[in-house]
Amino acid sequence: MTSLTFVVGTGRSGSTALSRVLNQHPDILSLNEYLSTLGDPDVALPAHPVDGRTFLRLLAEPHPAFDAMIRDGVPMPEFLRPRPGSPALCLMVLPHLTGEPEAVLRDLAAEIAAWPARAAAVHHLALIGLLRARFGGDAVVERSGYSLRWVPRLHAAFPTARFVHLHRNGPDCALSMSRHVGYRVIRAIRDAPGAEQRPAAVLRAHTDVSPVRFGTLWSELIIEGVGHLGEVPGAQRSVLAYEDLLNDPAGELTRLAAFLGVPAPRDWLAAARTHLDPTRRGAAGRLPPAELTRLTESCTAGTRALAAAR
Repeated sequence: MTSLTFVVGTGRSGSTALSRVLNQHPDILSLNEYLSTLGDPDVALPAHPVDGRTFLRLLAEPHPAFDAMIRDGVPMPEFLRPRPGSPALCLMVLPHLTGEPEAVLRDLAAEIAAWPARAAAVHHLALIGLLRARFGGDAVVERSGYSLRWVPRLHAAFPTARFVHLHRNGPDCALSMSRHVGYRVIRAIRDAPGAEQRPAAVLRAHTDVSPVRFGTLWSELIIEGVGHLGEVPGAQRSVLAYEDLLNDPAGELTRLAAFLGVPAPRDWLAAARTHLDPTRRGAAGRLPPAELTRLTESCTAGTRALAAAR
């Protein structure tokens, strides 16, 4: 493997579009929402060794919270195959790469189940090796929303991995969160752990979707995240602002490709524009002035943390 890079962020920062762009690069294996699929860092990267059958269950059994959302009729738009009981790896990761995700998982299952007990990180790298053999790609890029919390565990498990912090203007990001079913559940979970087991009921009970509440959430995530990223050696981390990507796609993607260790072909740069929607810039500016003021104030701490980290 030439390189392993994690694109991390709060989510709602243009990261899904970035995964689509990366997936079109001939030298990149794009792992879309792989971390999200694994659920929780303690489950995905436990301190103790795990055997192949245990690791396979992580991939082949439904993600409990996501499956509950599907069964309750409130799936997230990021779900590429929102079917009840869908194997975790077949919800967002494999459908990003193939039209036959279940068949690919079946092909891989026997080999994975036979793997010996070893560190979970070794299993993840071995799985990446199988996916590279099938789909190609020298540079491997994992991208998940709501992933800043993973940075300490990822850096410990994969000490040579690179990190790209994809971030967005706070008020715009918070407004987008307030309109997204997944982040409304996340906000509720942070208020009352365990809410993920009953997403539809949570959404009915938690009717306060003021963007200001999500501005506070955005600030909390940013402050925590830049602190985590500050522990990663400078040569292994980079920053990508969503607004810069919209303003100068070719320049920012060329810079990103150089960080990933791959070229930036002209046809790839041209195709990337079809996935980037400039109308998403400045969405919060269309709010009533008083609401925009309150939202901007709720994002102040996170905005300052971002500026200080540059």
